[in-house]
Amino acid sequence: MSPSSSSSLIHGISISVSDDEEASGRVRVRVRRKRHRHPASAARRRLLRRAARLCAPLLLATLAVSLLLYESYRLSPSSPTPPPAANLTRVDHTGAVRAADGARKPCLKILGPEKLQNLELPEVPEQNLSVQKVVYKSSLLHLGDDDSSRTEISRFNSFTGYQTLNEREESFKMKELTTLHCGFYNENGGFKVSDVDKDYMRSCSVVVATCAFGGGDDLHQPIGMTEVSIKKVCYVAFWDEVTRAAQEEEGNKIGENLMIGLWRIILVRDLPFSDQRLNGKIPKLISHRLFPMARYSIWVDSKSQFRRDPLGVLEALLWRSNSSLALSEHGARSSLYDEGKAIVKKHKATPEEVKIQLDQYRQDGIPDEKRFNGKKALAEASVIVRDHAPLTNLFMCLWFNEVVRFTSRDQLSFPYVLRRLRMPGVHLFPVCARKDLVNSFGHRRKAKPLARERR
Repeated sequence: MSPSSSSSLIHGISISVSDDEEASGRVRVRVRRKRHRHPASAARRRLLRRAARLCAPLLLATLAVSLLLYESYRLSPSSPTPPPAANLTRVDHTGAVRAADGARKPCLKILGPEKLQNLELPEVPEQNLSVQKVVYKSSLLHLGDDDSSRTEISRFNSFTGYQTLNEREESFKMKELTTLHCGFYNENGGFKVSDVDKDYMRSCSVVVATCAFGGGDDLHQPIGMTEVSIKKVCYVAFWDEVTRAAQEEEGNKIGENLMIGLWRIILVRDLPFSDQRLNGKIPKLISHRLFPMARYSIWVDSKSQFRRDPLGVLEALLWRSNSSLALSEHGARSSLYDEGKAIVKKHKATPEEVKIQLDQYRQDGIPDEKRFNGKKALAEASVIVRDHAPLTNLFMCLWFNEVVRFTSRDQLSFPYVLRRLRMPGVHLFPVCARKDLVNSFGHRRKAKPLARERR
């Protein structure tokens, strides 16, 4: 008790007296009343607590059943008020459609298994285009055209022929009969295959092709095809001896039937370029020179695993849209001039090489625009789906010649050829469709360059 106040408790009465009150003679009294407990109210409380313990589980079970019934009704197909589709899906930066829960829906709409089993190649259409036939220059047909002193670029050689700038300009003029360089210029120019392999390649009408030169990447077996496609489609991988030796060290040996899994291995001798990336452009860009009887081909980079039915891909990307050439939009950039800067920054070509190429493209009137015909003006060429019609073959020859003349970065020259030739039927599909086509593993090892350049 504090020294400034005193308190007394007398039979339930509390009397507090402060120093001031004592001085003034006043006393304040506060009475505390005792609580009287009634036996009946205590019994009621005990009864309520017991009832609460017994009824709580029943109430929770009733609530759970009600929620289940509500969800079942809401998800029922007969629900009269489904939520709007626009609120359930969204499109991400690759073009893929995603549901409200974030799940990615397939971007490439391939026919179902039953329709794929009965899918046939369409009839060969009548050629109504401005280019009816393409003739490829060769040292046998064009005597005196193989003077290497005419070339401005050292990578032209006896395989490519020696295209001048005037010949380059003429090759972009579409005519019923068009003549131009397109590899295999001289019989001693390189890229030799056996007669057995030549016969096999002539037997193919639809091809899925890849290559690995100089050790390169591993061979990824294709998946996702029907039995019908396996019988109708040639899966061809081009290797050199360096790649074969590297693969044999890891236990991947070519069988007596010249196959590894579904891939038919074509061994190439006497590669024409010291740059293995440039050697790879031969089966990538001018496959019509290798498969003269083929009507369609699909190119897949060696870093990727093809995982769709080839005939289904042709139907989805070419036949359905009446297209001749299909490849993916670029995922990061839209302008070839921005791509040039990125190539230099990533050390994929020298600044001098890129400058020469872009200066020529500016001189030829190619604008720095990010869209062309409503699509991105830049493509990503790890997957190329195409027919082998004359106009498409011309496009691919022009593209190959640009890659030889300038840098080997084909993404830099594709938009140039696209704008110069203005070929109809070019389908640039979204990035998400490319991701539906292949599984990408990245490059495993760096290819070994050849010791010397061919002349």
